[in-house]
Amino acid sequence: MLSQSTRYYLPEPSHWPVVGSCALFLMTFGGVLWMNGVGAGPWTVIAGMAIMIYMLFGWFGTVIHESEGGKFNKQVDLSFRWGMSWFIFSEVMFFAAFFGALFYMRVLSVPWLASGETMELIWPGFAANWPISGPGIEETFRPMGAMGIPALNTLILLTSGATVTWAHWALKKNDRTQLIAGLVATVALGILFLSLQAYEYVHAYHEYNLTLGMGAYGATFFMLTGFHGFHVTIGTIMLIVILGRCIAGHFSAEHHFAFEGVSWYWHFVDVVWLLLFVLVYWL
Repeated sequence: MLSQSTRYYLPEPSHWPVVGSCALFLMTFGGVLWMNGVGAGPWTVIAGMAIMIYMLFGWFGTVIHESEGGKFNKQVDLSFRWGMSWFIFSEVMFFAAFFGALFYMRVLSVPWLASGETMELIWPGFAANWPISGPGIEETFRPMGAMGIPALNTLILLTSGATVTWAHWALKKNDRTQLIAGLVATVALGILFLSLQAYEYVHAYHEYNLTLGMGAYGATFFMLTGFHGFHVTIGTIMLIVILGRCIAGHFSAEHHFAFEGVSWYWHFVDVVWLLLFVLVYWL
């Protein structure tokens, strides 16, 4: 239960940030060694990753115990909500930059390259048709259409948005059975989405010759869909953690911001995918 203390909770000094910094150092240093052919490089990266996982379990576990121990009052809860809101806003700006790059290439730079006598001398015969690799790339590719896997993935993510809302509704009603069922369905749909996207990438590389080397279209396609897939992966991991906590009996109808924060994030990746489906696959 939420503590009704008027004092803002300040945690005790923690060693976890130092542990996390050591993990990041080992992963970075190991990556440098690996890229330069030093045999200890891969093992250093693995050691850093292991320490990072240990840090995540330890630090998150500490915060969970503080929350379940009733140390977070309404003022702390409000600060969490503002923090998550600003985090999602930063993610909106992150994707806005990439959508802006897509707009610039598709609407501005490609037509400029095909206009004027100077451009005709530099790139003779270049046509401003989208999708296109860009001037100077002789290989051809087939763009990824909206039907098939992209449309199916759109249905999957929209359904997952409904199932996580169902789980949230069940939590407010103190119905643990429906809560867990809704979360299990959401996690399963997230994993299915990622599996289909991985298959789509393999198909694009081998059947369509659609790779990162295919200039403007290839770069924007993999940049946008790849970063979105990364965010879906993070969201699925967070949902699995929340599912585990729900099975353990955490959260109540009045005190469940961790659940709400993850659901906000999941709805955010749903909306980004809708924009991707329309602007990258469909148009």
